[in-house]
Amino acid sequence: MSSIQHLGTGRRKTSTARVILRPGTGNFTVNGRNLEQYFFDEIHRMLVKRPLEASDTLNKFDVLVRVDGGGPHGQAGAVQHGIARALVEFSTELRGVLKKEGFLTRDPRMKERKKYGQPGARKRFQFSKR
Repeated sequence: MSSIQHLGTGRRKTSTARVILRPGTGNFTVNGRNLEQYFFDEIHRMLVKRPLEASDTLNKFDVLVRVDGGGPHGQAGAVQHGIARALVEFSTELRGVLKKEGFLTRDPRMKERKKYGQPGARKRFQFSKR
């Protein structure tokens, strides 16, 4: 096991991703599976790789990810956030590039809670005058 590694934790919606970057050839391992097996949708794979492409480090690191909670889109966002944070730990010069692209900002949007007396967060039960 390589002693040089950079850690980053990413979050999005209810997903949390723990990311480890190790010097390597660009292999992605997500929950023990490779990237194509874990994220079937091309859009999610593209989201995950964007911080590495922006910083020109796509084939310099092997990426190990442990992600849980939420759905595929939230998990992809969490992995993206975690990779960006790990890259900043690797090199603080990359911070400006990643910050400008918005990869270091944790997206605060969450599902609004359901309220009592209503079927959902905003929707009301049908009103009956009589």
